[in-house]
Amino acid sequence: MQWTDEGIVLGVKRHGETSVILELMTREHGRHLGLIRGGSGPRLRGVLQPGNALGATWRARLDEHLGHYTVEPLNLRAGEYLAMAHAVHGVTHLAALCRLLAEREAHKGLYSALEAIMECLNDPHVAAPMIARFELNFLAELGFGLDLSSCAATGATDDLIYVSPRSGRAVSRAAGEPYRDRLMRLPAFLQDDTAPQSAGDLADALALTGFFLDRHAFAPRGLPVPEARAHFVAALTRAVQ
Repeated sequence: MQWTDEGIVLGVKRHGETSVILELMTREHGRHLGLIRGGSGPRLRGVLQPGNALGATWRARLDEHLGHYTVEPLNLRAGEYLAMAHAVHGVTHLAALCRLLAEREAHKGLYSALEAIMECLNDPHVAAPMIARFELNFLAELGFGLDLSSCAATGATDDLIYVSPRSGRAVSRAAGEPYRDRLMRLPAFLQDDTAPQSAGDLADALALTGFFLDRHAFAPRGLPVPEARAHFVAALTRAVQ
């Protein structure tokens, strides 16, 4: 068995004295692991950093085997992130989300979105709304997408400014006003990519996606939301103010 693909490094785990198990999020083959001999040495240490983009060839005698990777660098951007707290925590958070996906199952849309985020993670004003949308799309990939197309109470499609925490559906201003203390805010940019977003809008968006990630992605697995997400949100808040 053999294939070649491009991938983003999610992490590595030491294996023996000199080898590592590399975890990649690949375009065509999803989240996929493989052994790299000598991966802990100085030649590859900088290449196998989370967030880097690699070209990878995977080989194994049988498809169900762990297999071996050979890699070549495509974009070694991880070093640029080290001076930016929001970027370091952002990579860790996104990797934790990807680990919730089944292994070897392609998610091409999520991969493209992840690659786009990595390309601009050094600019928090650009990356922040992209990550909020990524989390929404991630929920949809798991089968728990929010319905933001129309009001849950009236069917209206305009002036949708709330989300029901119970149903995950949008609620219009008029219908939600009597219950606004029990509803979550729906920032316009989550429905319209061209809508501007303030620091408050970003905070509301991440509060919304965080609530549903906890309910549908982490809690059913008996897991807390990783601390990296809280650290990321805190660092991002400081960066965009």
